Amino acid sequence: MSKSALRKKNRGAYTSPFSGVGMEFYPLGVNPDLSGLVLHETGYIRQNDWWIFPNVLSPFWRLMYNFKKGHKVIFHHGEYQVTPDHIMLIPDQQLFNCYGTTSVPTFWMAFSINRRLHPNQKIPILLRPSTTEIELIRQITGFYSARPVTRSRSRIFHYSLALLNIVLNRPELRWLEHPVQNNILSTVRNIEDNASRQLTIPQLARMAGLSVRGFSKAFKRHQGITAAKFIARVRVREAAQLLANSRETVDAIAEKTGFPNRDYFSRVFKKITGESPGLFRQKHGIHST
Repeated sequence: MSKSALRKKNRGAYTSPFSGVGMEFYPLGVNPDLSGLVLHETGYIRQNDWWIFPNVLSPFWRLMYNFKKGHKVIFHHGEYQVTPDHIMLIPDQQLFNCYGTTSVPTFWMAFSINRRLHPNQKIPILLRPSTTEIELIRQITGFYSARPVTRSRSRIFHYSLALLNIVLNRPELRWLEHPVQNNILSTVRNIEDNASRQLTIPQLARMAGLSVRGFSKAFKRHQGITAAKFIARVRVREAAQLLANSRETVDAIAEKTGFPNRDYFSRVFKKITGESPGLFRQKHGIHST
């Protein structure tokens, strides 16, 4: 796939668990299985020479592994190369930038899990791959050489789940003791689907069947941030996608993503991403290159 074709087709991962170039499985609304996992997508690009996605605030987890050096993930606290020396894990709701124009073989998975990391867990998580993990990755990517690839769909799915279960049970990962409650998961999904609407904490608490105080404590315990900040992040994520990929005005985007006015939208957007909406569009919009 040429660079121009890849750039046009690859949607990235702002509001959808599907990139457009990987093998898609289940959407965000599916309940996790007994392991607590939902696999959304597994992908492999043999020559990935365009991997530029600024200010990603993903609603799902990422597992990344590149067979060669050349791509990096940028957080506010530093830059991290995606290399064959490490499996990289990035939890949901983390702000980061993807950058890479070198042609490298790229493997990734997008998934959700009903567990939360300990607040002291370093992000991103870099794990030196075991022999078993490397073999599973090679088996999965090898299935992509079949024609058509859809013949290997079942194998890709099951091998991907096997890999995730091994990686997520590594002793290097520090988890909170209790899994995410189903009522909090349902509330999170409701926010994801309706972030542009007027959402209040009492309303969300009623959806979860909890008191306002109980809901606020449970939500922050399981999501790591308050419900209000979570809503703001989801709205900013959707706004970033519109700024980068549409010609709609900033005022229209603010209204469409649930902000009461442009000024408030600009303040929240800059606080979360570090850039104003105008600068973000200037640097990353459809007219920027």
